[in-house]
Amino acid sequence: MSVTRTGSPRAGRRTVLAGALGDLLLAAGLAACADESGQPRRSSASGSAPATPNASSFSGQPPSALESPASAAIGSAHTAASAAIGSAHTAASAAASSAAARASEFAASVDAETHRRSATAEKELKNVEGRGNALSEVGMTGIPTAQTGGVLAVLVTITNKTRDEASYAVQIDFKDASGKVVETRYADAERLKPGGKEQPIAFSHEPPEPRLTRSLAKAQRY
Repeated sequence: MSVTRTGSPRAGRRTVLAGALGDLLLAAGLAACADESGQPRRSSASGSAPATPNASSFSGQPPSALESPASAAIGSAHTAASAAIGSAHTAASAAASSAAARASEFAASVDAETHRRSATAEKELKNVEGRGNALSEVGMTGIPTAQTGGVLAVLVTITNKTRDEASYAVQIDFKDASGKVVETRYADAERLKPGGKEQPIAFSHEPPEPRLTRSLAKAQRY
């Protein structure tokens, strides 16, 4: 039985090639839908979440466009923190210097006032005969050397026992074991009201050894 051919031989070849190409495209599509184990992949229409990329497969640095803002923010924060710390250190140093200056000024003013009052008391007692008129209004108490760093010191208590305002000048002598006066110090109280009390401290400038004894030499009310 004879086979009837239709069309030209070239057209037949095109038909065969088109069929083969279709088969290849279909195979490629099926391969794309299969996972590494050869099983077909589920389509997104099934509702399952898409596979998460494996982070280990990535390498390199993030794009500079994303990195720059974060780096700039960190650098700005570090600069601000450094500035704040520096400012705090400067303020603390200034405060400490100011406190030290005030303490020094206070000590100097106290020392100057002590010298002034000592000079006033010495002047008032210069022409006093005997031991003065206010011995009964003045008392003395030794201060333990443990509290003064080994310095001999005397707390002088001056009380105005009169009915009028009065000032007082006091002389304290420090004597050695033989009774010889080694040092004389002065204290005073100015314009004490009736019943008023003041307690200046007289410090010896002599070495702690040999030990000296204190003595109320004069007390004058004026």
